[in-house]
Amino acid sequence: MSKKILITGGAGYIGSMLATSLIKLGYTVTVVDLLKYNSNSLSHLYFFEKFKLIKEDVRNMDIMKILIKKHDIIIPLAALVGAPLCTKYKSLAKTTNFKAIDDIMKIISKKKKVIYLTSNSGYGVGKKNKFCDETSELNPISLYGKTKCDAEDSVIQHKNSICFRLATVFGCSYRMRSDLIVNNFVHRSLNLKKIEIFEPHFRRNFIHIRDVVNGIIFSIENFDKLKSNIYNLGLSTANITKLQLVKKIKQHNKNFKIKVIKNRKDPDQRDYFVSNKKIEKKGFRASISLDDGIKELLIYFKHNKEKILNNY
Repeated sequence: MSKKILITGGAGYIGSMLATSLIKLGYTVTVVDLLKYNSNSLSHLYFFEKFKLIKEDVRNMDIMKILIKKHDIIIPLAALVGAPLCTKYKSLAKTTNFKAIDDIMKIISKKKKVIYLTSNSGYGVGKKNKFCDETSELNPISLYGKTKCDAEDSVIQHKNSICFRLATVFGCSYRMRSDLIVNNFVHRSLNLKKIEIFEPHFRRNFIHIRDVVNGIIFSIENFDKLKSNIYNLGLSTANITKLQLVKKIKQHNKNFKIKVIKNRKDPDQRDYFVSNKKIEKKGFRASISLDDGIKELLIYFKHNKEKILNNY
């Protein structure tokens, strides 16, 4: 079993949860992160000898060359995440989300294993009554989606790689995000007592953050069976519309109002259902329900009264 894992952006929403799980499993983990959003998301790991944090920019290829040589598996998570943040910092998004990944792939040796996470936002607007699978045409409608799709193209040329197209993630993390749609809606239901939605028929697939981590661990443990492939990674029972999501939250927290705003476009125009059959046939199935995630988030936000925190 490969023991040494390098995670870029490992102090982030997914990275902090992943690094924690890998340390618990006995892996040696090095995280490269600038700690822009939370300087304490990995502090619970400082005790462990097998954990190391390097505060550095992943675009610094002199540093990355040295680190890549010392590790067996590379998991490049560092990115500007989400359409609004990438629109605000276009140049930084291009150099971090795509160029840094492309540069890594140019210097990496054939024997190194790479696990790359992108977003299924690359599907853009899916066809009605049809699920997007890994053969569906990509049509990213944001700079974020485009940079991630371009990076995926670069990674998959490396035969020793696995690419996951993530559904929209929800759930609690050491580096919490309240701007993601499920997290955000639950926060609003508690603190604003109302949820306003535009274009309620828009479809989306979701996945709990712990299932994302479990999916990555599954790919590490079954690398040879999965490599040289792209997989959608989502919860198959969580292909729902925005209105269905809000109604589901209402089942667990009745004390808020739902307001559907007509004749107004949602800034996020993604609209698709996603098939996760390919990864399920390989042996991994996401299992944490939206209901369990909503209950978790309601407890979290009841005890954490901060305002909605956006990356941008």
